[in-house]
Amino acid sequence: MLKDEQIVWAIHQMEEDIGPVGPSLDSRTPFQYLVSVILSAQATDVSVNKVTPTLFKLYPEPKDLMNADVEDVERIIKSVGLFHNKARNIIKTARIVHEELNDVVPTDRKGIMALPGAGRKTANVVLSDVFNEPIFAVDTHVSAISKRLHFVDQKASPLQVENKIVSVMKPEELHQAHHTMIEYGRKYSMKLAPDKEVCQLIIDCDKLNEENESGI
Repeated sequence: MLKDEQIVWAIHQMEEDIGPVGPSLDSRTPFQYLVSVILSAQATDVSVNKVTPTLFKLYPEPKDLMNADVEDVERIIKSVGLFHNKARNIIKTARIVHEELNDVVPTDRKGIMALPGAGRKTANVVLSDVFNEPIFAVDTHVSAISKRLHFVDQKASPLQVENKIVSVMKPEELHQAHHTMIEYGRKYSMKLAPDKEVCQLIIDCDKLNEENESGI
């Protein structure tokens, strides 16, 4: 595994490659962003951004969405995938936000995770992107990069990846690190048998890992 300072170095190298980057989901309000993140589970942000303009035009507020017909919502978000469950979840979430939370999205992880369709990753993304909390979210790109570059063990869970990154990065750097790693994963293959361009950072981190293991 890489040492803590080597992980920080590697993430900063990614930032130099990618440049400034921020959230890629389109939304107007905290509630809409929450819905977008729920829809993005096992889907691309691009696919979500294609359906949310129609969704939010028809149902801009929690009170609008909670009264929507589930089949109408399914038709709108069908291309995103898992649309049956996601339609039910966002309607249920809208009802809770409107009736129980006075249209206010929770500002804590526990509160967001209590909403239908919202797991830890969803909560972390919303807290970081909407409420500027020093929190780090782990998606498939972040997990793949962390394992391929030897930040964590190959069997590490998303929570273990999250804890490792949080432990080595400054709190104010976590938001940028999350979005940088996502874009880096989109640009380069992190598979052991790459099917697209291999970046120099993979080569460098492989070498550092070998040196660490040999005690050089």
